[in-house]
Amino acid sequence: MTEPGVGFRSGFVTVIGRPNVGKSTLVNRLVGQKVSIVSDRPQTTRSAIRGVRTTADTQIVFVDTPGIHRPRTLLGERTNRRAQDALDEVDVICVVVEANAPYGPGDRFVADLAHAAAAPAVLIVNKVDAATPDQVVDHLASAASALGEFDAYVPLSARTGEGVEHLVSELAARLPEGPQYFPEGVVTDQPETFLAAELVREQLLRVARDELPHSIAVSVEVDDDDNSRRDDVLSLLVTIRVERESQKGIVIGRRGAVLKEALTSARRELEALLSTRVFMRTRVTVERDWQRRPHSLDRLGFTQR
Repeated sequence: MTEPGVGFRSGFVTVIGRPNVGKSTLVNRLVGQKVSIVSDRPQTTRSAIRGVRTTADTQIVFVDTPGIHRPRTLLGERTNRRAQDALDEVDVICVVVEANAPYGPGDRFVADLAHAAAAPAVLIVNKVDAATPDQVVDHLASAASALGEFDAYVPLSARTGEGVEHLVSELAARLPEGPQYFPEGVVTDQPETFLAAELVREQLLRVARDELPHSIAVSVEVDDDDNSRRDDVLSLLVTIRVERESQKGIVIGRRGAVLKEALTSARRELEALLSTRVFMRTRVTVERDWQRRPHSLDRLGFTQR
C-alpha cells in the first residue's frame, strides 16, 4: 500500500444483484477497462472479481459478484455464498436492479441481504437507456416501499455511462480516509491465468450461444512444458471441461471452428490487456457432473468458505 496525501479516500464497494442486471458491465464501466466478462447468459460471473478505480483523491475497489439466484447445483450454492460473503467488511454496498423490469422476489431477497449488513447501501437502477422515463420514475418512487430504505438512489446506464459519475460521487462521499491499496495503473488483482480463463469462457459463450452448456468450465495455467516459445511470448495451457462427451463437439465445433474463433478472440483481447504476445495450447476434457461434485469444485477453485 502507498501513502497518499491528506484527505485521500479509499475503500471497498461490493456490487450485488440478481443475474443479468448488469453488474459486470457496470464494474467494467467504473474501472474504465474490462475486468469482468459479460454475457447475456445467467450466472456468467462465478467468482468475486475486484476492479480498481484510482483518481487523484480516491481509490475505489469494486467487487463484482455472482448473480444471486435459486441454486440447482452445488456450484450454484457456492457462487451464491461467494456473493453473500462479499458483503462482509466492505465500506459500501451497491444493489443493482433493472429499470425496465418490475421489482421481484429476487430483488427483495438481495435488498434484504444488503440491509442486514453493516455498510451503507446504495440502490442502482440500471438500464435506464432501455426503459421509459415513466418506468424510471416509478422505480425510484416505489423503491423504498418495495425494497426498503437506502442511503442513496442512483438511476444510470452501465452500457452508455449515463449517471455513472453521479454514482462515483455518491460512493466517494461514503468512503473513509485511507491508504491507496493498489499502485497507479492497476485495475484488477486477478492473475493473468484467471483473466485468460474468463476471456476464453466469455468468447465460447458468445460464439456457441444457446448451444453451449452452462456446465462449461475453463482453467488456465502457464505452459511450462512449451519449450519452443520465445521469452517475449506468454505461453498458456487452456483446459476446457464439460460434463458430457456429446458436449465436446459443441465446444470444438465443425472442423474446430467454434474453438478456433473463441480462442483467437480471447487471445487478441488478452494481448491488448497485457501488452504482450500470447500463445494458447488447448485441451477439451469431460469431467462428469463437475458442478455437483465437491472435489471437482474444490480443484477448480470453487471452494466452500
